[in-house]
Amino acid sequence: MSGIYGLSDSAYRQIREAFRRASGIDMPESKRQLVAGRLYCRLKALGLPDYDAYVALLQQPEQAVERQCMVDLLTTNETYFFREPEHFRYLAAQILPTLRQRPVRVWCAAASTGEEPYSLAMLLQDKLGDGGWSLLASDLSTRVLERASQGLYPLQRLELLPPEYLKRFCLRGTGDYEGQLLIRRELRERVRFCQHNLLDSAADLGQFDIIFLRNVLIYFNGATRQQVIQRVLRQLRPGGWLIIGHSESLQGVPSDLQLVRPSIYRLPASAAVVRTDLRGVA
Repeated sequence: MSGIYGLSDSAYRQIREAFRRASGIDMPESKRQLVAGRLYCRLKALGLPDYDAYVALLQQPEQAVERQCMVDLLTTNETYFFREPEHFRYLAAQILPTLRQRPVRVWCAAASTGEEPYSLAMLLQDKLGDGGWSLLASDLSTRVLERASQGLYPLQRLELLPPEYLKRFCLRGTGDYEGQLLIRRELRERVRFCQHNLLDSAADLGQFDIIFLRNVLIYFNGATRQQVIQRVLRQLRPGGWLIIGHSESLQGVPSDLQLVRPSIYRLPASAAVVRTDLRGVA
């Protein structure tokens, strides 16, 4: 075995390509140590001698479950409640008052371990009440979706969570769950989690008034980013809103979106959106 953690140049190149095909994300050379470290547990669990053997396993047609496991392990998931809080303030004060149709449909398109969709759910329940909203949360990784559906989190992720929301929507753990919080069942049941690859058509997910697509575009190259945005926009209703991360930009991506303020866009109510299925578009 050679290279970092025994990850050969050839094996790393093939793992990068397999991950890129599955996720659209091109893992740079600088992530080689991270990749080796995260996949090392799979070599041990599967009894494989090296990463070249693991690559050979991934290439077998019947190994779809293992390819998903690879994606789960390599997907970066750093999030916390009410991350980038200005978006939530603007949503409450400026966006929701513009939407008259009920329920307001919201899509959290990079849900990770669930802190973002639950933050949205708390705000929506507070401002719109029962029956006023619906929320779909999707992610590529089945591992993080499983964690999200449980709604159990360490207390360290609460720095930006409003105290009144903590009391209203969360339960503090005791005994074996000391130091953790649980999202109340009534709120958990209002959030629908599903696996979705942003490279695929989202036509079966329906139309939305608000789409949160935050802190995921930075992982795509220009062509893939444009493809993802085009697919997502086909699910945004005219007059709807798209919110991306503060460090992200749609520069160079042609669309009818209007920039309202940095990282917040709106599709004009008069926009004629083409609802074609882009499956297979490179």
